[in-house]
Amino acid sequence: MAASMCDVFSFCVGVAGPARVAVEVRFVSSAKGKGLFATQLIRKGETIFVERPLVAAQFLWNALYRYRACDHCLRALEKAEENAQRLTGKPGQVLPHPELCTVRKDLHQNCPHCRVTYCSAECRLAAAEQYHQILCPGPSQDDPAHPLNKLQEAWRSVHYPPETASIMLMARMVATVKQAKDKDRWIRLFSQFCNKTANEEEEIVHKLLGDKFKGQLELLRRLFTEALYEEALSQWFTPDGFRSLFALVGTNGQGIGTSSLSQWVHACDALELKPQDREQLDAFIDQLYKDIEAATGEFLNCEGSGLFMLQSCCNHSCVPNAETSFPENNFLLHVTALEDIKPGEEICISYLDCCQRERSRHSRHKILRENYLFVCSCPKCLAEADEPNMTSEEEEEEEEEEEGEPEDAELGDEMTDV
Repeated sequence: MAASMCDVFSFCVGVAGPARVAVEVRFVSSAKGKGLFATQLIRKGETIFVERPLVAAQFLWNALYRYRACDHCLRALEKAEENAQRLTGKPGQVLPHPELCTVRKDLHQNCPHCRVTYCSAECRLAAAEQYHQILCPGPSQDDPAHPLNKLQEAWRSVHYPPETASIMLMARMVATVKQAKDKDRWIRLFSQFCNKTANEEEEIVHKLLGDKFKGQLELLRRLFTEALYEEALSQWFTPDGFRSLFALVGTNGQGIGTSSLSQWVHACDALELKPQDREQLDAFIDQLYKDIEAATGEFLNCEGSGLFMLQSCCNHSCVPNAETSFPENNFLLHVTALEDIKPGEEICISYLDCCQRERSRHSRHKILRENYLFVCSCPKCLAEADEPNMTSEEEEEEEEEEEGEPEDAELGDEMTDV
């Protein structure tokens, strides 16, 4: 039985409190599945809805490299100045207007058993109520022989940065069902997400489910089963079921990024200052980001992923009419209109970042095939159908990637300075 839209709204947007819910889910086609459509006029710049995830988890490498986030809602836990000091590698870095930092360390709480940190008592209790009783390692948090630690270490050995998913998102799905009084309701909700391991019509297989990862997936499945087996979810622990669960997280997981420094910068932008003071502050911020880029590169945020019921119904377009963001510095997702959206019009977001959207049609399609198992036919892709498959520059880049170092060798370049 499918989850009702009442289930969807009560779990996804009811607690967060939508700015408005002017949408409905419709079946589009066998190729695209569901889509999200406007039920009334939505103006450019309006927040269409605010949604909380069914489950969310920080990326494991991100957490290992001291990106401190609430273990439940992923709110950044560092003060903005501490964040700047770590990212620049300058312990003496001082930020002006420290009063603009919204981090409240006096509210932070730890799990009394495993020392995991939360931004508030509310998040600690919410985690304990939903999944943490099952996942809490207690005093074995740092024991490499603990089943969950073995699972996480195996995952890190498979999926190096830049990260796109986390085995702990899957673990929290299982733990949520294990703890739930109404297990069937949660199973129905999770079953709403697309979990195809391949697109047989297009002969596309998810990039992490190909033959070269077969052995690693079996190791992960075995460790996943040892740590978390649940009879009510027995199908998830079979080889095919585990691949489907893996595909569910890989194709539906929405990236989440939080940053206390980013919040501070936005607050600085809103200050009313004299022209000379504004110029000085803007110059300071510009230099700060240059220093961060030199020391840390592109890894600025606390990063993770979550499963969002309504967001997962939004199809992709390389010219989207809506975008997702996390302006509250936690896992609450805001979907905002990029242009006027008429009643009956489909709401589309982009699964690609800004830089990826500027690449050739061939490159965009490659990313979407490997990660989301479809070939895009949005207006931009159709308009570019007669263009060459790739630019010479992109061709050279892809050849270098294929002939270069193995994936695990990339770690040193990407994370050593963090």
